[in-house]
Amino acid sequence: MPAFTIKADRDQLTIDKLSERFGPAGFTHERLYDTMCFTVPREQVHEVLAFLKAELDFNFLTSLCGMHFPGLELELGAVYFLHSMRNGHRIRVKTFTSLHEAKLPTVTDLWPTANWMERETWDFFGINFTGHPNMKRILNMEDFPAFPLRKDYPLEDPTRDDKDNTFFGR
Repeated sequence: MPAFTIKADRDQLTIDKLSERFGPAGFTHERLYDTMCFTVPREQVHEVLAFLKAELDFNFLTSLCGMHFPGLELELGAVYFLHSMRNGHRIRVKTFTSLHEAKLPTVTDLWPTANWMERETWDFFGINFTGHPNMKRILNMEDFPAFPLRKDYPLEDPTRDDKDNTFFGR
């Protein structure tokens, strides 16, 4: 059987199992860059991820990172990259939250490797993972006043007067 048929079958099985468990309105799905991507409400993300791990054998959290889309109602988000090594299947799970309520549940109880990934996402995007065992900055100084990977972070220090912008095309 061709590899693309197997992948499509595994994607459809994942869609069917999630629909059976959470209902078709509990998530959306789309294929992005040849990978099935599921968007889940923030309130259900931990339950969906636990289900994917237990029932569909997505036992490896490849990566977890933050996203920022300024101007949207739910402008902060997290993407979980999951891999079922036994089935050779990869998916992405996305969830979004508002800037004023930037909290998501921790998944360190499902994948201990999420510890550092969640800390990095907190450090650079300001998403607090509730229930995390040690939520503190990992790469920036503890008293750093901003979240540098948000798109509202200034690229340059606006107080500098020692730079001649004519050399930079400005």
